Amino acid sequence: MTSQAAAQHPMDGVRGLVFFGFPLHPPNQPGTKRADHLAKVAMPMLFLQGTRDTLADLKLLRPVCTKLGSRATLHVLETADHSFHVLKRSGKSDPEVLRELAEKAASWAEGIETIQSKLPPTG
Repeated sequence: MTSQAAAQHPMDGVRGLVFFGFPLHPPNQPGTKRADHLAKVAMPMLFLQGTRDTLADLKLLRPVCTKLGSRATLHVLETADHSFHVLKRSGKSDPEVLRELAEKAASWAEGIETIQSKLPPTG
């Protein structure tokens, strides 16, 4: 995973990481061990997660993101699973969800310099 590489050493030219469904734990086996290395990632991270993702219980992911502080941004998609398919009752189609993901990632990337300016210096 790119986040594991970023936790080990700076990555030239990489200014942030976007996770389209961070795999926090194996399916239906809640835990946070897979996120331990994120504490060593010194760049902004955007987590795009669905509320029905069996690989990332939001009750566990939210505290992980909170602990990461200003480095982490969490965007939640209601009724989306790990593949970002949503329930019909959401009123959204798969293309609409993909558009939302792309727009969120783009707007986050456009503001990455502001995010970086608020991060504590690395050293």
